[in-house]
Amino acid sequence: MSNSESRKIVIGSRGSDLALWQANHVKAQLEAIGAEVQIKVIKTQGDQVQHLSLDKLEGKGFFTKELEEELLSGTIDLAVHSHKDLPTVSPEGLVIAAVSGREDPSELILVRKECVDITRKFAFREGAVVGSSSARRKSQLLSFRPDAVIRDIRGNVPTRVQKLREGQYDAILLAYAGVERLQLDLSDLYVLKVSPLEIVPAPAQGVLALQIRETDHGLAAFLQQIHSQEVQEEIAVERKILNLFDGGCHLPLGAYCRKEEGVFKVWTAKADTWDSIPKRLYTQASGADGLAADIVAKLGENALQNKTIFITRDVNAQGFLYKTAVAYGARLEGKSLIDVKRTTNEGRNDLGQYDWVWFNSRSAVRFFFELQHEIPVSIRFAVYGRGTEAALNAQGYTADFSGESSDPARVSAAFAALAKDTKVLVPQARESLRSIEKNTPGAVTFTDWVIYETSPVQVSIPEADILVFTSPSNAESFAAAGHTIGTQKIVAIGTSTAAALQALGYTGISVANTPDETGLAECLFAL
Repeated sequence: MSNSESRKIVIGSRGSDLALWQANHVKAQLEAIGAEVQIKVIKTQGDQVQHLSLDKLEGKGFFTKELEEELLSGTIDLAVHSHKDLPTVSPEGLVIAAVSGREDPSELILVRKECVDITRKFAFREGAVVGSSSARRKSQLLSFRPDAVIRDIRGNVPTRVQKLREGQYDAILLAYAGVERLQLDLSDLYVLKVSPLEIVPAPAQGVLALQIRETDHGLAAFLQQIHSQEVQEEIAVERKILNLFDGGCHLPLGAYCRKEEGVFKVWTAKADTWDSIPKRLYTQASGADGLAADIVAKLGENALQNKTIFITRDVNAQGFLYKTAVAYGARLEGKSLIDVKRTTNEGRNDLGQYDWVWFNSRSAVRFFFELQHEIPVSIRFAVYGRGTEAALNAQGYTADFSGESSDPARVSAAFAALAKDTKVLVPQARESLRSIEKNTPGAVTFTDWVIYETSPVQVSIPEADILVFTSPSNAESFAAAGHTIGTQKIVAIGTSTAAALQALGYTGISVANTPDETGLAECLFAL
């Protein structure tokens, strides 16, 4: 069939608002390239059985089986699926002929406004009742907020939002893509979009799959006009991971792949059960061949079992890294190798001339708010790292920009695009490396404000298998105290810390992909 020929295509779709949006989206694309299209609504097992959570439904493909049966019988020509709902192996006689571009695969947390507490992770109050039927979402959410009470929630997107509004839940988790596509009015709720690097999405989340009969070669060729090859390459890695685990929607597995400048970057989170802490892993490779198998092999191992880890910061027994290490048989000990103290007692009376306040560290946040009690409402806050963001949240403020890469140059470029032609105040340490300022392109004016300083302290460091350095000053203090590194593995929280270690003569350094405890955990499991 040539592109110019008109073809009649019957699309099969579930009947939910979101499924119909997806079907109509594809219909519009096909009509734009000359097809005549109609939509047939088909009910699936997943639509009909609403009293069970997803992990309790039998088998795989409970949102897709009926659509596939109609494809095979010839009553429809094309089924449009949320790709994440599909089993990794197509039924005999069917193929995925094309995939869509990818909507943002982030998760969305919706909170009733009376249940909001922005000083806490994910902005819901302690002990909140949180609705989700996804084992993946449950395991990852609980690893950050073990106080949350998870209750199953079923129904289409509008139904879930309505259940939240009715007070059946304090907060719910949804895929951002579904809410965005439906353009729901959420003005009465607190809305928080969570990065896919923090709560790792389901394989192929945000992507539509176009499924046809294997013998329909003409339609397969026609669909290539709306096919995204780049997305196909990325989700092939994610779905191969799922396939190797022989999992379906009930598996507590998140897998997210991005191809950047020819490099495949993959984040995974895999738990044994919905209520256990997941292993987290970040991997990158120049090619996709064997990548999924390598990831599955690493997740099958336990790099932390019986290991002693020393980190150059005081350990929080309620923190993500400590709980993850203990859950997988490691001993985590820590002590900051630097003393931090404020250098001034004077606040600033010129905050009104600045557009932004930029925080590089938790100490900068702490001392800024000790000094500044009146904050102009026009001020916007930028932070580097989730630990710094959490410190800002604890003060009752949210970040308008959050840099999550461990590479300051990438963070600087993203900030510069947002903050062009603005003035930025940077509360910082004496002798700060000024990594963000140095890497930010022109048109952003930075003003440094030295409000604290660090000095080395003598700390007894236990014998450890792994040494984790959390700042350049901690690395320098380690060396100045005469500590040595033998066979221990070395982990740096970011590229600036890694550079400081290298300058001191240390080699073989693993660098966390994000400068926070999640990034450190991913790095540790990759050792």
